[in-house]
Amino acid sequence: MNRIWTKASAILLVVVSLIFNGTYALAASATSTYIVTFQQATLVSNDHVGNDWAIAAQAAGQSISEGSSVKVKVKSGGNIKLYAYVEEQDKIPDEGEATKNVEVSSISTKGSTVKLRVTVTENRGRYSGHQAVWEFTYKIKKQS
Repeated sequence: MNRIWTKASAILLVVVSLIFNGTYALAASATSTYIVTFQQATLVSNDHVGNDWAIAAQAAGQSISEGSSVKVKVKSGGNIKLYAYVEEQDKIPDEGEATKNVEVSSISTKGSTVKLRVTVTENRGRYSGHQAVWEFTYKIKKQS
């Protein structure tokens, strides 16, 4: 009788352990949706780099235009990758880019503003080495 009780206790212990570990694993991999808005790209400074520009932005690999939003699904403990790209458009274009991984745990309940700076360096001519700096502003908020 003691052997049967010991085996039953061991089996019960394994089952309870699997249930609690499974529940924890499910909670740890919960997915939430975040709204990422590309608010604006601003030319902060321009030391003779150019006047015609093209910009591009992405959130989690999704293209996003200025003033627009995308929905991003992220597992808890994950991050959202932001990307910013600028190109000075002339015969020989100059370009710059920046990326940032934003941990979802760092996003406040009211939402967070994230800024990326992109530097474009003139690569030829009389103003070679001069720079222009752009600032991309993103707003990230957890969807309720």
